[in-house]
Amino acid sequence: MPPKIAEVIEHDICAACGACEAVCPIGAVTVKKAAEIRDPNDLSLYEKGAGYLVCEGCLTCSRICPVVDGFIENELANVRKFFAARSKDNIGSQDGGVTSGILKSLFKQGKIDCAIGVTRNEKWESEVVLLTSAEDVERTKGTKYTSDPVVAALREAFQKYDRIAVVGVPCQAHSARLIRENVSEKIVLIIGLLCMESFHHDVMLEKIIPEIMKVKIEDVRKMEFTKGKFWVYTNDGEVHSVPIKDVAKYARNPCHHCCDYTSVFADISVGSVGAPEGWNSVFIRTEIGEEYFEMVREEMEIMEDPKPGLELVGKLIDMKRKNNAEHFKEVCKEFSFETGIRNETV
Repeated sequence: MPPKIAEVIEHDICAACGACEAVCPIGAVTVKKAAEIRDPNDLSLYEKGAGYLVCEGCLTCSRICPVVDGFIENELANVRKFFAARSKDNIGSQDGGVTSGILKSLFKQGKIDCAIGVTRNEKWESEVVLLTSAEDVERTKGTKYTSDPVVAALREAFQKYDRIAVVGVPCQAHSARLIRENVSEKIVLIIGLLCMESFHHDVMLEKIIPEIMKVKIEDVRKMEFTKGKFWVYTNDGEVHSVPIKDVAKYARNPCHHCCDYTSVFADISVGSVGAPEGWNSVFIRTEIGEEYFEMVREEMEIMEDPKPGLELVGKLIDMKRKNNAEHFKEVCKEFSFETGIRNETV
């Protein structure tokens, strides 16, 4: 019998987080950047042949798949603390530089050996990399808004390092949490990012930027979704924007089934929504998150009661849930296994 992830792929709601590649003990799964190009019966897309033929039925991949696990109804229920912060060293960061600041401080203190990050070149082509120093973190600043199988990098990381931090969007934070609970305790910290949707690389680089935004990708220095628009900032100081609705339809299909906006399964969630410009909103969700943030607090400026605060975050949670919950519930009816949206606290 095929593993449950085969059905997730078949119905085109695989998040391409990379978790199954990270944990498969026989290396049967290779996650490509575009989820829809993967077929469990296509020999060329698996290291050792078609997944159906080599799968040994260990079920590990089914235990760490975020789609198989499902979603949480109230994703703010596990928020222990909410505040705004910005790193005291935030030059070149997307907003307040909190994620980069946390990682750099933990490396300097010797609290982590490795972090999973995403770099980009001047053409905004991204690459998942293993970071092993505070200097490495500088290469990962800024949000890319394209999807990479970030969690797949844990396969190599587990072989080399013992204290690993994972930074990712909700599906990646979710699968990292499942891996920590079911496979390896080497993941010591999970930092989740707020995410409404992401895009395939070719769609962003060949469609949205040049055709919709009318900008050369080489001229872009920053991208941002905020205030109902998608913004592109260029090296010459120009600012370009379009309504989010003009680009949202080009998001990856799995994103239209996702019901997690704030990375509910992370130890610490970080975003910009809910905080003033130039600051990050910070959600402490677990005891681990509290412990690690205390280690880096001296590197941060803290705003205890930011505005617009959780009220705006809640509105965007509801917006994403309204758009996506029915899509997910419909596809759940097609699965041979049970999943869905759970009314419980992580």
